[in-house]
Formats: sequence, structure tokens, C-alpha cells
Amino acid sequence: MMQINDLVNYDGGCHCGTVRFQVKANPKQDEVSDCNCSICRKKGFLHLIVPLEQFTLLQGEEALTTYTFNTGIAKHLFCRICGIHAFYRPRSHPHMIDVNLRCLDANVLSQFCITPFDGENWEANVHHIQEKD
Repeated sequence: MMQINDLVNYDGGCHCGTVRFQVKANPKQDEVSDCNCSICRKKGFLHLIVPLEQFTLLQGEEALTTYTFNTGIAKHLFCRICGIHAFYRPRSHPHMIDVNLRCLDANVLSQFCITPFDGENWEANVHHIQEKD
């Protein structure tokens, strides 16, 4: 039986396999957000925000391209070959990494608690996800 503080290693990457990473997360404790803001809604991004020490980029750094908009704080990284956005530096937690749960190798969605986040009204709601920092 998994303890509440146990971290599980998950491998993931982009569609073409050029970008590969490993993330350590606790599916019993880490909450995942389903944001409805303009970019997340179009990408289908499910947000698993973890400390930097729980994320390792294994390969493909040279294939990553950065997209920024609005305040420029968020660094949206995507594979320049296949276009998949597997992780990025979020505006809400710029000192952390936000992994797209859908980019993990196995279908692990049912292992995590996924909650809606009203990113369309980001300024009014960001405190809900920052409280968990």
C-alpha cells in the first residue's frame, strides 16, 4: 500500500519521442488541474505542478521551443518537431515545472484527482492553486 508521502516515477515525452522526461509525483496527494483558459483549453493540458527537483529532462532539450504571451512569465515549451507541449514553467508557479498529465507514457489519469480550474478568470482564481504551493 502506498504511503501518502511516497513518490512514483513516471516517464513521459512528446509525440515523436524526441523530448523525454521523468517526473516524480504522488497520485494520492498531488492534485491535477483542468484549466479552461484560452491556451489550456485548446491544448487539453492537464496540470501536474511539481518542484524542480522532482522533474528530470532526459533528452531533447535542443528540440524545445518557447512560446510566451500576455505577461511573458509563463514559458510554454513545446517540441519543435511534433509540436507537443509536454511541460512548461507556469505563471502561477514560475519556480516549478508543470507537466501535462496526458504526456505521461501510461494512461494514468484515473490515478490522480483532476479538478476544474477557472483559468478564463485567472486573476480572480489563481489563489486557489497557489495556496497548494
